[in-house]
Amino acid sequence: MPNGKAKDRFLKPLVADYEELLGRFQQTESVRFEEFTAIWRNMGFSSVFYGSLAGNEMREFCHLTLTMAFNYFLPPYSFQIRVGGLYLLYGLYHTQLASPKEKIRIALKDWEQIQKFYQDSVNSQHYDAVYIIRKLIAENAVLYTAMPQMLTFRVKKKPQHHKVCEEFRDRPERVKDLISTDMLQEVANIQGHHERLKASVLERSSIAVTQQDLPARLHSCVLEFLHWQDRHENHGDADHLVYAEEKAQQVESSNRAQLLASIKTKSYGCLAEASKSRRHRQVEMDTSISGTGYIKEATKYHKSRAPSLKARTNKNLCGEGDEQKIQYWLLSAAEEDKTACKNRPMPLTSE
Repeated sequence: MPNGKAKDRFLKPLVADYEELLGRFQQTESVRFEEFTAIWRNMGFSSVFYGSLAGNEMREFCHLTLTMAFNYFLPPYSFQIRVGGLYLLYGLYHTQLASPKEKIRIALKDWEQIQKFYQDSVNSQHYDAVYIIRKLIAENAVLYTAMPQMLTFRVKKKPQHHKVCEEFRDRPERVKDLISTDMLQEVANIQGHHERLKASVLERSSIAVTQQDLPARLHSCVLEFLHWQDRHENHGDADHLVYAEEKAQQVESSNRAQLLASIKTKSYGCLAEASKSRRHRQVEMDTSISGTGYIKEATKYHKSRAPSLKARTNKNLCGEGDEQKIQYWLLSAAEEDKTACKNRPMPLTSE
């Protein structure tokens, strides 16, 4: 496996070259292998392995080139880009300088997508892609693995994430796949059978439960959606630029507000700190100056304090002005009992 330094040194230029090659292949609007080989020769892509690398470094670099190229052979890229990724793997495998040749790793989780791609190529009669896949398998160029990357015991490795190129992403075609020609023909047959049964049962066949032109309406809706999707993609770049400008203005306004807030905080929050030898004088001065204000604040607080529990209880039970009619219960003694206790002789105690 290539180390971290090799990845950092070769990864970005390698991805840039791959995207340049696949971008030119996308402009041809074709999936033929001869179109790809013409672009390959024009760019001199075989020279990607030329350099001062030798021995183990060359093997690590070949492994990195095949690993990064394999990402373009998988979803979410479009069918044309995936075909270009397959041709890219084929070219890199046969032009690599490692001996023996580094194989293409295919993980178990990706094998289902490859089988589906192979079947779609057969159904669409793209025999160039079918031939390349079968030739790579026949040449034993594929290494079937459980994981996409090689795992090593007790070795920490930085996970490698592939950044998807948005220009190569496959646009959603679920509506087109759902409303196919076969499905429209089936709907037309079912509707015709329904109309015949209705005419044989009911005398008045003018009763319309379903629409008469349902297949034509579905076909029209699909075409309208595809036209809207094309217009949306054409205006996507302009909308992205407008959004980027608005985002930049919002960020600039936010930075200005944060700057003003920090200036106010520094203005009101910075206090001059006195030296240790004069700190007691400052405390005395602050006390002498703020003494009057502190007394006023204390008086104000005392005046505005809520009444106590005893005052509120007296007010609720006896009413205002009846404090002297309060009857004390077991918590206090009557005046006669207090006088009797005072006049009672003390008992004599024996020595």
